[in-house]
Amino acid sequence: MLLDDKKIKFLEEKANEIRQSIIEMLLEAGSGHSAGPLGMADIFTALYFHILKHDSKKPDWEERDRLVLSNGHICPVQYATMAHAGYFPLKELKTLRKFGSRLQGHPHREWLAGIETSSGPLGSGLSQAAGMALGMRMSKCEGDSPNCISWIYCLMGDGELDCGQVWEATMLAGKEKLYNIIGIIDRNNIQIDGFTENVMPLEPLKEKFESFGWHMQEIDGHNIREIVDAVEKAKTIFNKPSMIIARTIPGKGVSFMEREFSWHGKSPKPEEAKEALKQLRTLQGKIKSEND
Repeated sequence: MLLDDKKIKFLEEKANEIRQSIIEMLLEAGSGHSAGPLGMADIFTALYFHILKHDSKKPDWEERDRLVLSNGHICPVQYATMAHAGYFPLKELKTLRKFGSRLQGHPHREWLAGIETSSGPLGSGLSQAAGMALGMRMSKCEGDSPNCISWIYCLMGDGELDCGQVWEATMLAGKEKLYNIIGIIDRNNIQIDGFTENVMPLEPLKEKFESFGWHMQEIDGHNIREIVDAVEKAKTIFNKPSMIIARTIPGKGVSFMEREFSWHGKSPKPEEAKEALKQLRTLQGKIKSEND
């Protein structure tokens, strides 16, 4: 699908609308994670509105791409994006974390159509993605033809790379050359206890994955063209899995949240939400004026 300037402008506006929905739903819930969802809005927008092969009216379509959200606590951004993409009504976003809601604090695959995996314990998403890729190879892709596979996108937080299971899956996917896995790491440099390089240094991250046989790219996670171009490049690699390190700003779009690890796991209070929405709506007007 062509990514022209008009489409980029649409995606930028949509990402900002999704950020506003995130603030509104977190305010209503009174709990939840703010920094990560705001930081990943551009990537989720690019995925659901340009990259993914999916159908919101047929979420179980066999030929769909799969999106595995490993760091499930950032699910407000997935819920908001799915609602904007037509999976369920926008008004349902206000039920986040409510008793009996389909939109729990971590996604549950049996409760909401379009969610591929249940997540909660960090570090398991890449193993799930590897299992899916192996399953596709065994059941669908005799002869290993690139034309008979679906792409599996595994979204991960950098903090969860502290988990050993991630590296077990990294070794397995590299060994088996599971080329239909495209991982995206949210490299925002924060986790609940502080900055990642203070809690458990991760660098040199790119070289670590390369040593296990992965194709690597590093991008600006807020640049729509870079996001799309990186995915398109990953799709040309058929002898190894791909990982994209997306450098993002946690709390993107809200000045008092940006780069503050204290916002990793809390929601805004009413006055904070009011100010956050004011900033995002001002930004929305700026984006629209630039695009007119």
